[in-house]
Amino acid sequence: MEWRDHIASDPAVLAGKPVIKGTRISVELILGWLANGWTYEQILESYPHLSREDILAALVFAEDRCA
Repeated sequence: MEWRDHIASDPAVLAGKPVIKGTRISVELILGWLANGWTYEQILESYPHLSREDILAALVFAEDRCA
């Protein structure tokens, strides 16, 4: 999975926080949902414009930054 296909940082969007491309949904927000027990299905139901790959990209991004 190449997270760069799904995630971008732009100083004009959320002060440059990494977000899912084409949205204002930050990687931080997705990781918070997952940390609080949300399932992929709950996220996708609440935010249908996101994809499963977007969620996976957020996880891979976090792994890449922590490695």
